Amino acid sequence: MHDVPAIHAERTSAGWRLPGIANLHSHAFQRAMAGLAEVQTDPADSFWTWRETMYRMAGRFDPDTLRAVATQLYVEMLEAGYTTVCEFHYVHHAPDGAPYAPASAMADALIDAARITGIRLTLLPVLYMTGGFDGRPLGERQRRFGHDVDGYLRLFADLHARRDDTLRVGCALHSLRAVPVDAMHAVLDGLPDDARLHIHIAEQVPEVDECLAVRGGRPVAWLLDNAPVDARWTLVHATHLDAAEVAGIARSGATVALCPTTEANLGDGLFPLREYLDAGGAWGIGSDSHISVSPVEELRWLEYGQRLVTQRRNIAVAAATPSVGATLFAGVQASAAASTGFDAADDAVVLDADAPLLAGATKDDVLDRWLFAGNRPLAREVHVAGRTVVTGGRHALHADAARGYAHAMRAVLAD
Repeated sequence: MHDVPAIHAERTSAGWRLPGIANLHSHAFQRAMAGLAEVQTDPADSFWTWRETMYRMAGRFDPDTLRAVATQLYVEMLEAGYTTVCEFHYVHHAPDGAPYAPASAMADALIDAARITGIRLTLLPVLYMTGGFDGRPLGERQRRFGHDVDGYLRLFADLHARRDDTLRVGCALHSLRAVPVDAMHAVLDGLPDDARLHIHIAEQVPEVDECLAVRGGRPVAWLLDNAPVDARWTLVHATHLDAAEVAGIARSGATVALCPTTEANLGDGLFPLREYLDAGGAWGIGSDSHISVSPVEELRWLEYGQRLVTQRRNIAVAAATPSVGATLFAGVQASAAASTGFDAADDAVVLDADAPLLAGATKDDVLDRWLFAGNRPLAREVHVAGRTVVTGGRHALHADAARGYAHAMRAVLAD
């Protein structure tokens, strides 16, 4: 096992100060459908039936509604302690597939929301070309996601030219099923050497089975054999792995982005966390579909899922850090820069030292208390890129963002 450096809270006059947390996987528009996919539509409801609801919701967005929903979401993230978000952005075009003018209009809405709220944004425009491993065309409800290689690289170049202290632009391959092999290599060849690369992979068993049938290998094994996977890469979910794939990801230096609340909500399965930690693998967390916007809940359920499947306690620990909270927090900090492209060492979350849940806390137990002792939000202050964006537990735009979100939701949900 390769231990990562321990993270300790610092007691200050304002409260317990900790590094900010990177949210490695976000689909901002899906915040608008949180709680709206919990009604059975099929006795065998699964990720695949949920996806139909998601397509219907995606079809209702325009740049204005996306900006409003993303602004509310990013306010919620900052108030929860996330200071950076990786936005896996695939709703590019108008619902009929026609490009907006400019073609970056939907991405611009996300950039605007990040600038307004003060969160660091790693924008990941998504290449999405086919409807499955067999190369079938995108369906009607997928048309607004699609690009050819040249169009995608033009969009990437436009967005990448705008990077600054709080904006990075990387590349997202939607999934192996959505990106043909030749297109993947063409895009990789067209990217800057330092571009971060994110991909959904091995989230569902049918995806694994189809990859085996069409490409002759399991998704992660195929990717490791056919792409230059290294520390620039983030593999999102990677739920269904065999032992060789666990070892291969760890060896490559790639990060796995785990999204426990979404993975549980969708019935994806459980990542082999203990085996991956033992292999020395890098990992972080994301809130993905945003049925929860809380690093506390992601980390708590990452550990609790392992306890349920092993019928043991205190699974995510390391030799140097027997505290579960300290081990989990060290893990998300160790992977953040490689996955996001930011050196955000000065970003910070300050926990309310006066909160009853932290009464008598010490630097050795404050992380365990924060992650495992209730649901009251404890972030008192949040600092990003030298700017205080949350004070007294509230973002300055808390009320305005909520009003804008309510207006957007009425438009999105209108018949």
